[in-house]
Amino acid sequence: MTTAVHPVDERLPTGRLTALGLQHVLVMYAGAVAVPLIVGRALKLSPEQVTMLIQADLFCCGLVTLIQAFGATQWFGIRLPVMMGVTFAAVAPMVAMANAKPGVEGAGLIFGAIIGAGLISILLAPVVSRMLRFFPPVVTGTIIAVIGISLMRVGINWIFGVPVGPTAPQIVNPEHAQWLATVKSMAGAAVAPGAAASAPAMVPAVPQGLALVGTVANPKYAQLPHIAIAAVSLASILVIARFARGFIANISVLLGIIIAAVIATVMGLMNFDKVAKANWVDFVLPFEIATPVFDPILIVTMSLVMIVVMIESTGMFLALSDITGKKIDQKQLSAGLRVDGLGTLIGGVFNTFPYTSFSQNVGLVGVTGVKSRYVCVAAGVILVLLGMLPKMAALVESLPTFVLGGAGLVMFGMVAATGIRILASVDYKSNRNNLFIVAVSIGIGMIPLIAPRYLQWMPHDIHPLIESGILLASISAVLLNLFFNGASGDSREAVEAAKSADAH
Repeated sequence: MTTAVHPVDERLPTGRLTALGLQHVLVMYAGAVAVPLIVGRALKLSPEQVTMLIQADLFCCGLVTLIQAFGATQWFGIRLPVMMGVTFAAVAPMVAMANAKPGVEGAGLIFGAIIGAGLISILLAPVVSRMLRFFPPVVTGTIIAVIGISLMRVGINWIFGVPVGPTAPQIVNPEHAQWLATVKSMAGAAVAPGAAASAPAMVPAVPQGLALVGTVANPKYAQLPHIAIAAVSLASILVIARFARGFIANISVLLGIIIAAVIATVMGLMNFDKVAKANWVDFVLPFEIATPVFDPILIVTMSLVMIVVMIESTGMFLALSDITGKKIDQKQLSAGLRVDGLGTLIGGVFNTFPYTSFSQNVGLVGVTGVKSRYVCVAAGVILVLLGMLPKMAALVESLPTFVLGGAGLVMFGMVAATGIRILASVDYKSNRNNLFIVAVSIGIGMIPLIAPRYLQWMPHDIHPLIESGILLASISAVLLNLFFNGASGDSREAVEAAKSADAH
């Protein structure tokens, strides 16, 4: 007599397994490579280093997916069809760290914070799995909405240009810059030893830090060809999503980026020099970009992000349990959450970022009806192989930001829309206090976005903790919910919220 195999544990034929695994990879690919592009460019790393970030990210996505779907000992792995990828929840804090200290030194601080948060997350996993009652839909919906709104700034800047630096909207008038340079040289000559007789003595020394402000429109900002290509990318995504069906509709974002990239190449705005120079095969090594530096405040900041990520993962796992019909107990839930922490630890070691389950792939399980976890195991193997192909990573790094702009609006806007959809299920009629929770928390979350210098008179050590709107909104939503509603939330509400969260 043979024992029936649960659909989750069914081993499909190799050909079908590979095709379905590739489908999962394509669905999550655009979201997976977006984070290393955002953080790498915020750190002002070289194109070669950003390529390494992308390569390491794909490798770690595959490795952590294998641990989660296949399992590694009784302590790690939910053993459900789960795809692991970089969480957008950590982007805003990492960009804030990158802006405060760019370059390899800043990268070391980020990777140190990620490693520390990974270790803490592994230890906290059993506790977090019991914290669902503190994160009802009114809290998770608010947090996800603020994440999306905060990230929209990135997508908009991809289209028009970063507000500071070479692509700032306005630049210094070249005539004024030349005048200042002349004054500086005259002042330098006046104070040079032995130059008093020949240089104008009346020119004072130029004050340290003297600079001119931009008053002239920058031709590199908001260029019309760039806006047009971003618009084509956005329009392509919307048309594909409207008229395509099934798998093609699920990869509309990826197809929109490809269409925009082809147009940019034809217009001569994208080249493949870096792709040509990249190796065909190379292995990802630990600490290849930067040696981690462990800053306690930054570790606490990233750990708070990971608690929110694990709460979302908890709801996701419970939702996936319902979709697949495979019941999971507290022990399995903790094993799945430990992989969030272990994946984040692995990410820091290989110089990438925090990892979580990708909700769009959970949605794909429901759409296709294929429940086998070995499909995600196959997808993990494909991602590991992609992470060993530097040319693939160099191709992604070669994409101009305006090519990604239209897709960025969709990806990050979908995160905000997901939060709004979760909030739509909240009861406001019989509990008006929920309105206060949402209103105040979103307002507090917007402070760093609207007034980024609000913390200039506060102790510098706490800046990393309070310059992330996502963290401020998370803390506000949790505390206000406890104040108004207590801690009597129903875990079923969290499961239903997770089912609605089909965009990361």
